Amino acid sequence: MKAKILVIDDDTSLRRVLEYNLEEEGYEVQAASSGEKGLSLMEDFQPNLVITDMKMTGMNGLMVLKIIKERSPDTLVIIITAFGTVDAAVEAMKSGAYDYITKPFNREALKLTVRKALQFCDLTEENKRMKSELSDLSDFHTIIGSSEEMKKVFEVIRKVADTEAPVLITGESGTGKELVARSIHANSSRRNGPFVTINCAAIPRDLLESELFGHTKGAFTGAIKEKKGKFQLADGGTIFLDEVGELLLELQPKLLRALQEKEVEPIGSTKVQKLDVRVVSATNLNIEQAIADGSFREDLYYRLSVIPLHLPPLRDRTEDIQLLVKYFCRKHCSDKIRIENDGLKILMTYPWPGNVRELENTIERLIILRNSNTIKLADIPVKFREYKVKTRGIVTLPDEGYSLEQLEREIVIAALERNAWNQTAAARFLRIPRHTLIYRIEKYDIKLPKKQSEPKI
Repeated sequence: MKAKILVIDDDTSLRRVLEYNLEEEGYEVQAASSGEKGLSLMEDFQPNLVITDMKMTGMNGLMVLKIIKERSPDTLVIIITAFGTVDAAVEAMKSGAYDYITKPFNREALKLTVRKALQFCDLTEENKRMKSELSDLSDFHTIIGSSEEMKKVFEVIRKVADTEAPVLITGESGTGKELVARSIHANSSRRNGPFVTINCAAIPRDLLESELFGHTKGAFTGAIKEKKGKFQLADGGTIFLDEVGELLLELQPKLLRALQEKEVEPIGSTKVQKLDVRVVSATNLNIEQAIADGSFREDLYYRLSVIPLHLPPLRDRTEDIQLLVKYFCRKHCSDKIRIENDGLKILMTYPWPGNVRELENTIERLIILRNSNTIKLADIPVKFREYKVKTRGIVTLPDEGYSLEQLEREIVIAALERNAWNQTAAARFLRIPRHTLIYRIEKYDIKLPKKQSEPKI
């Protein structure tokens, strides 16, 4: 669709020159000989951009600008002004003009200014579209982040939430896997159904099968009455299997059947129960390594991970720390609490091995122990203030500094080359899960040899 531009100028020759040049660039143009006529065209034409002369008979450009901003705040306005009246153009910028052009101007200067204005307009529209889409996800306010990594997470949630596909959320402990699972449920057609969670690592092995699938009265010693399992309780909703990588090997076939057949068989019963349950699971383990070790079934892994979703650790999205700090301050106290910039810088340089959970606990502790509503550098615990990155002689950093991302990219490439581009071996060498290595390869756009160009997930 062509961009629409409204030209307002009482100089007939200049107005025609502007029309010609803009139409030559492919824009849809309408022109008016006065501010009053231009404003009357606004409602029907709805331009993306208005170009108006500053000095005109009757209503001048500054008055036109102010009325446009009152009626249509998102419409961009470029002011044309004489060389000697730049002060007036500056005043127009303060009143909301996007830019100004001084007369006389050449064609290329006009085209460049208009092109930049319309690009800005496109970015604004895209930002509004994304905000609108995210606002449709009712539970997104609990997941904080504006980094590129988190935008990718939001996009996956938006696409998969209202499907029936099983989702496997991976990531380090404390990255917010359960929050993502709840967001998926809250934004699905199952949102009015139950959301049932079970931590597969926290239930004693003798009780886990009963907790998952239920039991009948007398099924075993102590089974004094019938009990529904988590799957039955989640009927019509979503079950979240946390730490699914810790699931006992002997229970995995039963879970596989529940996924494949949409049915469970309680302990002590000979009857199967049909269920309507969406499964979302999570783990911080390297499932692929568990498959290689024989402690996790490969067929179950592929059933659980129809949609794989990896959450990046906090150290890989440090630009989100400031947002998270503000959010946790509001959550645990109020907007009145603030952390001085020096203290905030310290928090942003710490690697946060416990991820978002550790950051929240730290902020809550700072709020409880504070002496005023301003948390100063001295209030930050010593372990954060004294933390320094230790190279241990592995690398030598130049005095002028070096990009951490570039350094990490070089290390990943070196590890891959050292291990003949075998990703499993390179991940083991770097002491990270294979999916984390794949994430780094994609993040840094590392080109693999042809035989390795399609990593298995």
